[in-house]
Amino acid sequence: MDSGVGLVLSMVLAVSSVFSAVEGFKPSGWTKATATFYGGSDASGTMGGACGYGNLYSTGYGTRTAALSTALFGDGAACGQCYKIICDYRADPRWCLKGVSVTVTATNFCPPNYALPNDDGGWCNPPRQHFDMAQPAWEKIGIYRGGIVPVLFQRVPCKKHGGVRFTINGLDYFELVLVSNVAGPGSVQSMSVKGSKTGWLPMSRNWGANWQSNAYLNGQPLSFRVTTTDGQTLVFSDIVPSNWGFGQTFSSRLQFS
Repeated sequence: MDSGVGLVLSMVLAVSSVFSAVEGFKPSGWTKATATFYGGSDASGTMGGACGYGNLYSTGYGTRTAALSTALFGDGAACGQCYKIICDYRADPRWCLKGVSVTVTATNFCPPNYALPNDDGGWCNPPRQHFDMAQPAWEKIGIYRGGIVPVLFQRVPCKKHGGVRFTINGLDYFELVLVSNVAGPGSVQSMSVKGSKTGWLPMSRNWGANWQSNAYLNGQPLSFRVTTTDGQTLVFSDIVPSNWGFGQTFSSRLQFS
């Protein structure tokens, strides 16, 4: 084989090992649901949450967020996904604002309340598709006194500033890695970690957007291989230096589309 051709082939193979052959995330169709709000006028009550993003102000998620009902949350698989929501003015012209939309990120879980019927307080009970939105986001599409409104939603690509971030918590043989600031599909389907002394080790979802490994990786530079829910894969080579410590966050230059 010609040396030039061999070099080109090697470069193609290297690129294909980092990027999967999947185009950027495309919006879904429109679906009917309902929406309420929580967290106060400044959304301070939405901090933390079942996805594990912590302070939503400092991590870049802001006040346009939502807690998802069981039917949408998927035991954390939906964490980070983005939804464009409009109030269904035809169904409720009294409490809906006409001709406006808001895009929110899934950051929390709205638990079911089986003590109340699905159509009277048990808004997040299965099989209802329901968004409990941060109040500032909800008030972009609805009138406060309405309380609950019918909506139409579609899943849309997430737009983020900068690259994917990894926050490492845990202790010795237990690494708990929070994956945040994911653009495109927003949510992670699978993930692996590789140290300088190991091969690729599969990680499992612990809770929300937190993935765990039970290997001893202290003192090793770490790489992550992440696949999103639409099948895109990126490899973040040596994103974590060998002198890393628990509680640190590492930002990459790579991002999903």
